[in-house]
Amino acid sequence: MSAFEKPQIISHIQKSLNYTVFDCKWVPCSAKFVAMGNFARGTGVIQLYEIQHGELKLLKEIEKAKPIKCGTFGAASLQQRYLATGDFGGNLHIWNLEAPETPVYSVKGHKEIINTIDGVGGLGIGEGAPEIVTGSRDGTVKVWDPRQKDDPVANMEPAPGENKRDCWTVAFGNSYNQEERVVCAGYDNGDIKLFDLRNMSLRWETNIKNGVCSVEFDRKDISMNKFVATSLEGKFHVFDMRTQHPTKGFASVSEKAHKSTVWQVRHLPQNRELFLTAGGAGGLHLWKYEYPAQRSKKDSEGVQMGVAGSVSLLQNVTLSTQPIASLDWSPDKRGLCVCSSFDQTVRVLIVTKLQRM
Repeated sequence: MSAFEKPQIISHIQKSLNYTVFDCKWVPCSAKFVAMGNFARGTGVIQLYEIQHGELKLLKEIEKAKPIKCGTFGAASLQQRYLATGDFGGNLHIWNLEAPETPVYSVKGHKEIINTIDGVGGLGIGEGAPEIVTGSRDGTVKVWDPRQKDDPVANMEPAPGENKRDCWTVAFGNSYNQEERVVCAGYDNGDIKLFDLRNMSLRWETNIKNGVCSVEFDRKDISMNKFVATSLEGKFHVFDMRTQHPTKGFASVSEKAHKSTVWQVRHLPQNRELFLTAGGAGGLHLWKYEYPAQRSKKDSEGVQMGVAGSVSLLQNVTLSTQPIASLDWSPDKRGLCVCSSFDQTVRVLIVTKLQRM
């Protein structure tokens, strides 16, 4: 592929902020996004921005008691577009951004900070009930139905006597009908666990030897196809989820992506074979996954096992000297992306020529 045909990652708008940004998310069906984080004085903040004439206009700033670590629109309807957030106090809140003074849903979800959050069943993505999953430093992963107060609908916690591990990342998947749904969770010791919510059981687990920073299925609303897990030491792993071998589990391919921690992975909503990774040295890498000729084969005993594909680097760019801590593709406009880094900056990016990939 010549340099002219390659996708380009262009920094379209950047804005310096007066607080530490932990997460940013596009507001569905709009040119708006939210940035979440904490002020130096120890309070939390949600800011709502809109892209207007090539600039960012601040529409709303909401200050809250606790620093806000993560957020998702994934369990909201397209009409309401409520934002669910997890904070440093272990609280799960759901906000109506039109009237954000008090949350429309609130629960003390965890004993310690909520590191990570994901939603499904809203925005027309995924079958079944709207649900939110939270992962915390307290070692538990909990699934919440916003229509049900106080108690989680599922609670995945360490067995008595087991060491509790810091859960850094969670993601929904396999939500292709009313019954099926899984949660994938990644932990600080390299554990990856796949929880089956229909059977309320641990379906599969593995360890990638380094803390798992981010996991994401290529699509939440299809029968499990593949997911990416990123890690502390610069690697990411792509697992083919179509075939589970009884002892070997799922086939995977790993790639050394960055010279430092890979903080995030996000698949392009309009093409599940393309994904961005964000690194600790301020770099973004755009990758393409290629499937093998055959996705499964028989082992020596005649049992089906998966075959992993390969990944190729399409483009990379360095945006900052600090880690890029959050990343989100626009669900509506192909190639539009927002990211935040620990230099207290949000950037709107345009990735070109993606339709040719």
